[in-house]
Amino acid sequence: MKILLAEDDFNLGELVVYMLEKKASAKVEWVQEGEDAFYYASSCHYDVLILDWMMPNGDGVDVCRRLRKQGYPGAILMLTAKDSVQDRIDGLDSGADDYLVKPFEIDELLARLRALSRRNYAPILEEETRIQDLVLNRNSHTVRSQDGEIQLSPREFQLLDLLVQNKGQVLPREVILERIWGYDANVAPKTIDATVKLIRKKLVPIGKQELLQSVRGVGYKLVH
Repeated sequence: MKILLAEDDFNLGELVVYMLEKKASAKVEWVQEGEDAFYYASSCHYDVLILDWMMPNGDGVDVCRRLRKQGYPGAILMLTAKDSVQDRIDGLDSGADDYLVKPFEIDELLARLRALSRRNYAPILEEETRIQDLVLNRNSHTVRSQDGEIQLSPREFQLLDLLVQNKGQVLPREVILERIWGYDANVAPKTIDATVKLIRKKLVPIGKQELLQSVRGVGYKLVH
């Protein structure tokens, strides 16, 4: 299970990360500000987001509303000390799937996460995706336009498809590395650059090499 935890209380955040990794074998990314939570959730897939209600630079309810407004389909658990009925209503109405009041038992948190992760929140991707006149086929790993068709390796196609799904957004190298090669992969960031270079070279015959834009010191994005 891959989880994004947004919690500004350092001691609680450290404890939750430790327990999730130990008792649920989860991969946890931890941020302490609302804006960071929104950015991470927008840039990468998580099985569940755990959002603290009260955070600097955007509270959990605000982050939840913004994510749902842009079509975020994943599971969201709101974590808060607010326990009135109206607070629960506000949290759920913002787009949260569940609500857990502090203080809580770790075992209850784990049970709620298991329940949320059993639901299928992942979007079903079409066999083909179009960007302008460019068509990506996920079955054949091909990319074609009116000027021709090219074949990509599975890794090259995964990287291009990831950028297509997040078109217009800058994806940091760390996010690309985790999504394509895996959280524990022993892969140097230069491998990403080399793979992008290969993709661009293959896109030259159909005149689409400029779609992949590098952002110095950060990562890559697909312009559209």
